[in-house]
Amino acid sequence: MRLPWREYFGFLVRYLRPQARWVALLAALVLVTIGLRLANPQILRQFIDVATSGGPRSELIRGALLFFGIAVLAQLLSVAATYVGETVAWTATNALRLDLLRHALHLDPTFHKDHSPGQLIERIDGDVATLSNFLSRFTIDVVGNAILIAGIVALLFREDWRIGLPILAFVVLTVWILGRIRKVAVPHWTAYRKQMAEFFGFVGERLSGTEDVRANGGVPYVMRRFFDLVRKLYPVRLRSGIAGYGMWMANVALFTFGQAIAFGVGATLWRASIITLGTVYLVFYYTDLLHGPISAMREQITDLQRAEAGLRRIRAMLGTPSKLQDDGRELLPSGALPVVLDRVTFAYEPSQTQDGPPAGGDPVVALRDVTLDVPAGTTLGLLGRTGSGKSTLARLVARLYDCQEGTVKVGECNVRDVGLDHLRSRVRLVSQEVQVFRASVRENVRLFDPSISDEAILAALGELGLREWVLALPSGLDAVVGTGEAGLSAGQGQLLALARTFLADPAVIILDEASSRLDPATEALLEHAVDRLLAGRTAIVIAHRLSTVRRADSVAILEAGEVLERGKREVLAGDPTSHLSRLLRTGMEEVLV
Repeated sequence: MRLPWREYFGFLVRYLRPQARWVALLAALVLVTIGLRLANPQILRQFIDVATSGGPRSELIRGALLFFGIAVLAQLLSVAATYVGETVAWTATNALRLDLLRHALHLDPTFHKDHSPGQLIERIDGDVATLSNFLSRFTIDVVGNAILIAGIVALLFREDWRIGLPILAFVVLTVWILGRIRKVAVPHWTAYRKQMAEFFGFVGERLSGTEDVRANGGVPYVMRRFFDLVRKLYPVRLRSGIAGYGMWMANVALFTFGQAIAFGVGATLWRASIITLGTVYLVFYYTDLLHGPISAMREQITDLQRAEAGLRRIRAMLGTPSKLQDDGRELLPSGALPVVLDRVTFAYEPSQTQDGPPAGGDPVVALRDVTLDVPAGTTLGLLGRTGSGKSTLARLVARLYDCQEGTVKVGECNVRDVGLDHLRSRVRLVSQEVQVFRASVRENVRLFDPSISDEAILAALGELGLREWVLALPSGLDAVVGTGEAGLSAGQGQLLALARTFLADPAVIILDEASSRLDPATEALLEHAVDRLLAGRTAIVIAHRLSTVRRADSVAILEAGEVLERGKREVLAGDPTSHLSRLLRTGMEEVLV
């Protein structure tokens, strides 16, 4: 489906309006350059006529110097226009990238589950790159080339209508043919961009899992899939390239035909002594000059093809709504807050194909009719096998998803009635897989918020018992950390995550406890930090080991998305018939993993 022109105009206005002065300067440079290009052939015609008629030498010298000066000035203005155009292009495309990234970050996890990081990179960077010329010079160049073509035709009509008429017919025919070719080429460019997104998505995922792929003998499979995708990409790229080359070949053929018209008309009128030899050259020069704007229009139409394909995909992404409506206005009070889940049912939707509808299948029920109450300032230990719904429950409280049935409350407010930013400033989820950025310890702890001082960071680390650990690192807060072999260990990453959360001073903490993979020294440090972090706050701790529930005031055990057992920890532990008591007596740690 072809995009309407109002879509193009809307994008242009939105991203060029902040650069109105630069765009005006670019337009002025282009228009002045057009005027100079139209003037030079007139000087050449005068030079030839004076030379062939035996005119004064001084007039020839003046004409040559004037021609040279105008040519140099036109080149300087062209360089200036290129500089201004690149400035406008980068500013506009970076603004669009920022909008796409902001929108992607605000979309719900369902979208990110269905779109790999590689696909999003191709959307945010690859598709936007195709709009570089469209968002800078496209409109100005199209208008400018139209003015140049109109000026050439008008000047040729001024010489003689028998010159202007065939050249006008040539221009109309050229524009019509190029327009027809564009309609054929756009679908091929759209298919190419979509195939590239799939390819980069595959490459990005496999590169991020290089260690696992090599360690488990998955290299042959990955290479086979890589070649399969390349084989699928080649014919799509070939068709899109042929479409582009088809426009180029059509342009060459049309230009040759136009030169033949110019020679034929010029020679005929010169033989009839209607025009001078200088005018014959003027007709040829102007016709040859048409090659510039016609070629430019071919490139601009090709850019429009790419822009149309990119705009479709960008519009689809920007038009993808988040399933989490952020229109809440309620504010949560300070201090620890209770958490209540009342008859909550939640099911994950089937996977969705890229740019398409759901792939099919039944929803996967993760929680069914769950009711839990966590009083303010207390800790709930959440136990259960893998897949029992523990992480899903945590995500619902942090409102990464919305439940289909029931309500989730923090304090006295339904989480749907609280703005997302405000809710997540008061409810913090510390996952088992902590994201450590390639940056200093300082930036990792404060998450790039320059308003947080080093004193505040060190004070928070001191409260958690982590100050000495951080200062012992090379360069202290300035030590650069990251992920992978040269990055932090799992325990050190968890320590950074706890420091981030402590600085935020939330009312509710959801902790995916991860001490089961740590060495004893780091585990002891982490346990102390967790105890200090949870003090005076409401907490939900997803426990992977039975020893973890010793810090919990109450315990809930999930099984297949339902609450198997809940109650005070001491009561359940002392009841020989309870499920928790049986686990504690038998030490069945494996039940929880």
